[in-house]
Amino acid sequence: MFERFSPEAREIVLGSQRVASDEKSANVDALHLLTSLSQNTSLLTTLGCPAGELSDDLRRVRRRGGMSDADVEALTGFGIDVEHIVERVEQTHGEGALTGGTRSKRGHRPFTPEAKKVLEKCLREAVDVGDKRIDAEHFLLALTSIPGVAADVLAQRGIDHLAVRRLLERRAAS
Repeated sequence: MFERFSPEAREIVLGSQRVASDEKSANVDALHLLTSLSQNTSLLTTLGCPAGELSDDLRRVRRRGGMSDADVEALTGFGIDVEHIVERVEQTHGEGALTGGTRSKRGHRPFTPEAKKVLEKCLREAVDVGDKRIDAEHFLLALTSIPGVAADVLAQRGIDHLAVRRLLERRAAS
């Protein structure tokens, strides 16, 4: 499948591994793919989401152990102060204690099942729109269509599957 990836799409995958490494995560997950996508393409800016703002959102979600703002809001409704809990955990276990595990002995970081789903969905999205190769747009389509924190973060910014499809249709028409 990797041979069908455009150079930009390959860089998104390789970049996600670097992001996971920088964060000392044990695995590459969908948030790492989204972070790499935001660093390696202007696609999100085109959709009205500056990469810097998205990076802030992703750092905040990662610090909270993968809880989106919507998750935090729901828990707040039950009287649970997530930020207070995160602060207490960090006081006890150190800054970034909820961001992920440590890498394996060899430094290999496998893709999580969710990240593998994103990669598989990229191929299906490319086939669905009649493209012969996988590009950044297909990553974004996949990330918005698979339920999870990455889709939640994008939805907060007004980026959903339909918005990405419309962008692709506009590009194809011009």
